[in-house]
Amino acid sequence: MSTYGTHKPRAWQRMLSGRRLDLLTPSPTDIEIEDIAHGLARLARWNGQTKGPHAFSVAQHSLTVVDIFQTTNPLTGSGDVLTALLHDAPEYVIGDLISPFKAAIGLDYKAFEQRLLAAIHARFGLQPPSAELHLAIKAADTVAAYYEATVLAGFSAAEAEQFFGKPSVTTDLGERLLGLQPWPAEDAEQRFLEVFEKAAQA
Repeated sequence: MSTYGTHKPRAWQRMLSGRRLDLLTPSPTDIEIEDIAHGLARLARWNGQTKGPHAFSVAQHSLTVVDIFQTTNPLTGSGDVLTALLHDAPEYVIGDLISPFKAAIGLDYKAFEQRLLAAIHARFGLQPPSAELHLAIKAADTVAAYYEATVLAGFSAAEAEQFFGKPSVTTDLGERLLGLQPWPAEDAEQRFLEVFEKAAQA
C-alpha cells in the first residue's frame, strides 16, 4: 500500500548556501543575501511574458526601483536604499505572484509575506520602513511597473495608465527606463549584489 501523502508537509526551503529557511517562522539567521540575489535573478516578472532573449527578473526590477527611488529621492540614506532594493526580497522564497492572485489568496498570504520581509529587514539591520519611506518605494515600484509594462510586456500606454497611472519622471530617467532590456540571470545577480554591498558599506 502506498504511503504517498501520509508524511507531514515540509515547512522549510533549502538554499544553495546550505541554509534551511523555515517558511512559517523565518529566522533572520537563516537568510543570506547571496540566496536572495540568486533566487530573484532567476525569477521572472510578468510571468515571463516579456520581450527579449532573457526573462526580466525580479532582481533587475529591484535595481530599476532603486534607480527610480534614488533619482526621485536624491538625499536618501543607504538604509533606505537597501530597503528599496529588498522590497520584493520575500519573492526569492514565495515567487512573484501577480497582484490579482495575491488578492484572491487573501490576508494569510500577505501576513506570510510580511513575516518574511520583517525577518529579512532584521537580518540586515534595517528598521521597518516609515509610512513615508513605504510610500516613496511604492511610488518608484509603480513607475517601474508602468515602464516594464509598456517597454517589455506589450501594454499600450493607455492600458498601463489604467493600471499604474501616468508617471512623471525626469528626461534622463525616462530615457533609461525606455531602454529597459532584460539581462541574463548571472548579470542581474551580480549587479544586485554590487548595489547591496555598496549600500551596506556606506
